[in-house]
Amino acid sequence: MAAVVILLGPPGAGKGTQARMLEEDFGLIQLSTGDLLRAAVAAGTEAGKKAKAVMEAGQLVSDDIVLAILRDRMAQPDVSKGIILDGFPRTAGQAAALDTLLAETGQKITAAISLEVDDEAMVGRVSGRYTCACGEGYHDEFKQPATAGVCDKCGGTTFKRRADDNAETVRERLKAYHAQTAPLIAYYDGKAVLERIDAMGRIADIRAGLGRIIAGVSA
Repeated sequence: MAAVVILLGPPGAGKGTQARMLEEDFGLIQLSTGDLLRAAVAAGTEAGKKAKAVMEAGQLVSDDIVLAILRDRMAQPDVSKGIILDGFPRTAGQAAALDTLLAETGQKITAAISLEVDDEAMVGRVSGRYTCACGEGYHDEFKQPATAGVCDKCGGTTFKRRADDNAETVRERLKAYHAQTAPLIAYYDGKAVLERIDAMGRIADIRAGLGRIIAGVSA
């Protein structure tokens, strides 16, 4: 059975970085709901058309549409080894709906991994991050390019910072994350698929810890 892994963690916990490493290490495919929505709209799928109409009306895309787009994506052959969900589910209701979707194809959540971090440390971590145009992430303190101003991955020189990556905004996002995610932690703990990992250490150590979890539940 293909692995279905959920990464839980506040802004700056390293979900994107670790998801890319899990892709490399295990052949899993990272699925971000934002990316899925944009791709479905661009492809003009049935669910994508519905999402486009909702977004153009300035409304939030419903869980039903997100799940329909996710269902379409999970039917593609490149996800045969499994997926990493980033940004979904965000609520216990979405988690239950996801379980129903997976059950349609005889699948279930392999592991919901909570990246445990210190909030104040996250404020500093997020405030210093920036990305290359290709999507590779960097940080003023923790991860600079090998050659200053040149992306290690693509060799590009165009970098950007998110306008909302400032201390005040980050604290508000952390507060919202804890309020939304506490029910999810309990939900997956109750299903005996919750794993916790200290995400305050070195990237390589976190990668190794995640690798042990995935290898253990996939065996």
